[in-house]
Amino acid sequence: MAKKGSKKAEKEPRLSELLRVPDGGKRVDLGSYDARATPGGPKDKKAALAEIEQMGEHLAELQERLWAASTAGDRRRVLLVLQGMDTSGKGGTVKHVIGLLNPSGCRIKAFKAPTREELKHPFLWRIRQALPAPGEIGIFDRSLPHSRLRSSGGTPIEDVLIARVRGLAPRSELTRRYARINRFETSLAQNDVTVIKCFLHLSYDEQRARLLERPDKHWKFNPGDIDERELWPAYQEAYELALRRCATPRAPWYLIPADRKWYRNWAVSRLLLEHLEALDPRYPKADFDVEACRKRLLKGA
Repeated sequence: MAKKGSKKAEKEPRLSELLRVPDGGKRVDLGSYDARATPGGPKDKKAALAEIEQMGEHLAELQERLWAASTAGDRRRVLLVLQGMDTSGKGGTVKHVIGLLNPSGCRIKAFKAPTREELKHPFLWRIRQALPAPGEIGIFDRSLPHSRLRSSGGTPIEDVLIARVRGLAPRSELTRRYARINRFETSLAQNDVTVIKCFLHLSYDEQRARLLERPDKHWKFNPGDIDERELWPAYQEAYELALRRCATPRAPWYLIPADRKWYRNWAVSRLLLEHLEALDPRYPKADFDVEACRKRLLKGA
């Protein structure tokens, strides 16, 4: 906000500018990012919830316009990718964001361990199968797989993360995968897919607190979660490298502090809104006489 009395109000930066990970191969140091920070956000949880509610109507309208435009041949669609360590809140984010949208226009994919069939194909094969159709908003929800998973993750970045930490592929193969991921995401952008990649940045201490809540929810807890914590430094290093190697102008990464759940939900909703506003989808023009139909209905037809 500009100070009172200033001749010209300064334009507030878009959240996509504040949270964007530098591209061009610049080093990413996750330790330098505060997971409890709230860059560009509301002052507190109450204000965030109020803003999310206000965003809901505009998001729903833009989603409807995106879908309507697809019926007239507009091939644009949106893919929201949620990535982060276990308990960073991917599922919770999906619940809160989808709650603002029409579920019939969304395609949600919560990737599980790869099937035998999926393991027969190149690592990007099952990603292609889950892409949103024109007019849809797709959401990829996946955390790092547990050590019991054999290979291929649920989003392209996982296939360099788990493979690097667990030694499932030679480093030379990982280098080739970074390049393949970048080519793949560039091809998506060239084919009218707006990719919004969100890394939910969680702190080590906050993950412990959330895991301590899980033993009471046995269906969510797995002893392997504790084993994975022992590899935290290795995963952080793998993430830093993947974010650096796979942040491009056409498919940037956004780093979202995730210790505060209310900020995380607000930030992802805001990023989605900004990208939909930039697309500015329009309702297609009617191919019939609208006024004539109105007159018929008013006459009692």
